[in-house]
Amino acid sequence: MSPTHEPRWLTPEELRAWLRLQAVVELLPATLDAQLGRDSGLTHYEYLLLAMLSETPGRTLRMSQLASATNATLPRLSHVVKRLEARGLVTRHPCTDDRRATLARLTDAGWDTVVASAPGHVETVRRHVMDVLTPAQVEQLSTIAAAVGRSLDPEGRLYALTGD
Repeated sequence: MSPTHEPRWLTPEELRAWLRLQAVVELLPATLDAQLGRDSGLTHYEYLLLAMLSETPGRTLRMSQLASATNATLPRLSHVVKRLEARGLVTRHPCTDDRRATLARLTDAGWDTVVASAPGHVETVRRHVMDVLTPAQVEQLSTIAAAVGRSLDPEGRLYALTGD
């Protein structure tokens, strides 16, 4: 910003909305991590990664596709997959079609972990997010999150912002 331009300060309504969003951004991940950690020894991101693999044909995805599906950078994804590999929940294999690519595959133990973790996770999401909103607010939340997400990811790399 140029020093000659006055900042575009938030209006009281905008500030209230921003502070409320900021509180959710801080509180929700800790709530999801606590429930999943207590029930299954997973972080929310680890659960998301396993869940995304569980919903694909052959429970397998290229690492780049998995990064997009889980809203992560490849370095972060690689670090987490390595941790999950050590626990026997995921394996990595070279892609036969493209030797530059690596595939991540959910193991049977990973599948069992997702199946066991899903009910508690969805109940937590319902209790803290969906059940406190009306159907119209759920639609608004989706629209708002997509708009803010597109601003943060203008290249459209993240599946959650481009997929249905």
